[in-house]
Amino acid sequence: MKTIKLIAIILGSTVIAASCKKSDDTPAPTVYYQQQDQMGRPAINTVFNVSAADKDAFNVTTPGNQGAAFQAKFQARLLALNAGYTTNALGLSASAFTGVLATDVLTASTTGVTTFFDGTNVLTGRKLDDDVIDVELLLIFGGPAGTSNPGLTKDNVNANDKPFLASFPYLASPF
Repeated sequence: MKTIKLIAIILGSTVIAASCKKSDDTPAPTVYYQQQDQMGRPAINTVFNVSAADKDAFNVTTPGNQGAAFQAKFQARLLALNAGYTTNALGLSASAFTGVLATDVLTASTTGVTTFFDGTNVLTGRKLDDDVIDVELLLIFGGPAGTSNPGLTKDNVNANDKPFLASFPYLASPF
């Protein structure tokens, strides 16, 4: 009986030992990450690039190359959305405006007012409470005085769903 127990213990130990893998001291491979989305100006890629392929290409194109690659497509889309476009509230022609939009960088003023657009200051940064979608709709559909197509120049979402915090991290906590 002792022999059978001894054989069972030896077999069990052999199975356990064989199933254990010796740890490997080889370091983990280096993983490289690539930016897949950029959004200096919200909704620009969503609105002005029609195909999924163009949206993906825009996301991985460096901003310095975006204007040359996308300005003509953006202009065609702008004129398809607003066939009566002449200039916008900034006084920009379709070509000039889409040239600005096609380079997805958010400029920032280090000496003046920081705002997306407040009627006077234009694209000098962005505050958390700037209504960027209303600004973009105004610049696309509002015409030279900003009063054309009044039904298309506001999204009617006039506040954040939760108030921003007064101190860092400023964003409201998740639900």
